[in-house]
Amino acid sequence: MTEAMKTSGVDWIGNIPSDWSLKKIRFATTIRTEVGKYTPENVFIGLENVEGSTGRLIETESEYEEGIYDVFRKGDVLFSKLRPYLEKAFISDFDGFCTGEFVIFRGFEGDKRFLFYFLLSHGFIEIVNASTYGAKMPRASWDYIKNLNVPLPCSAEQQAIAAFLYDRCGQIDVIVADLERQVEILRQYKKALITETVTKGLDKTAPMKGSGIDWIGEMPMHWEMKRLKFLGSARNGLTYAPEDVVDEDKGTLVLRSSNIQNDRLTFDDNVYVNCRIPKEIVLQENDLLICSRNGSQALIGKCALIDEKTAGQTYGAFMCVYRSRYNKFIHYVFLSDIFSYYLGTFLTSTVNQLTNLNLYNIQIPIPMDLNEQQAIVEFLDHKCAEVDDLIAEKQKAAETMRQYKKSLIYEYVTGKKRVTG
Repeated sequence: MTEAMKTSGVDWIGNIPSDWSLKKIRFATTIRTEVGKYTPENVFIGLENVEGSTGRLIETESEYEEGIYDVFRKGDVLFSKLRPYLEKAFISDFDGFCTGEFVIFRGFEGDKRFLFYFLLSHGFIEIVNASTYGAKMPRASWDYIKNLNVPLPCSAEQQAIAAFLYDRCGQIDVIVADLERQVEILRQYKKALITETVTKGLDKTAPMKGSGIDWIGEMPMHWEMKRLKFLGSARNGLTYAPEDVVDEDKGTLVLRSSNIQNDRLTFDDNVYVNCRIPKEIVLQENDLLICSRNGSQALIGKCALIDEKTAGQTYGAFMCVYRSRYNKFIHYVFLSDIFSYYLGTFLTSTVNQLTNLNLYNIQIPIPMDLNEQQAIVEFLDHKCAEVDDLIAEKQKAAETMRQYKKSLIYEYVTGKKRVTG
């Protein structure tokens, strides 16, 4: 039997069951602004401690100083107003302190788990995200959120919906986590394959010798250990002012760290500038673009080869380019375990920077025969493409499950589907 529906008057919510009500959030719950002094013996929650879309808390190495912070209580529902698209919300089962980037809900009219799932519904996330202000740190305001509408079934149905979504979403989260583990295993396999190949070569019968470097171990007898300063040259990138940034059709593309994803060039986050660009930092095909400065130590050393269509552009000050006739081989060396070995030798707790001097002093194993280099590159191109295809397949499956979860939550918290039995 088809359930009787009525219009909600809210575009993203659409029709709701005729026996449901619609209230502004500020009338269905209260916002808490309690503050207190945090000390290390208390629990502190930052945005980094909340796993997006699942509501699970995760441990990080973040440390917060003693001071006055927002207070939350057991049973409160917290929602991140900073970068709402990250889908960070959780229900607390303890008292604690948190950053001011959370909206703290208390005393919801019904089942707090229903409110939690409503806050994670894609329609709510999208409309809150569209309201954010601040280019670098986009955040929503409570004054906006409190006037949004929430559809409300009776308490018993809220409990049934919450229990159903908890069970079903938990199953989906397990599947997604397993797919993500598979992706990580494939990435580790790819790195191990690259490391083995760029240090041992393709001929398993070749006589070996010690390299003198721990991460390399033995290498083929005819290979050489070379410092990068003897194989090519490095250049730092362009420093530009905010007023130099222009529209795409009026300037030159400046490649940054965000333009390197999964060892390849990507163009989803581009910046263009109109200013003088020195000839020596105009990109050439087969240049090796390297992230040399970043707030995250893990991103130092990520790199990609410049292709023919990207030649003629330039790169930013937090990047460097290494130019060498051996770059196709050296690119794979950089995708090996090399930076796991070298990062600790030139990075500090305060500066995450790969200087040109650091780069030049890195030693790599290399066959100077260009034909052997080409054979290794072709072998790795083929093998890595196979692994990358498997990774893409797993990631697509995970994303499909995430989208299904979003649709599931939306359909049940807006009454498009009802829990039966």
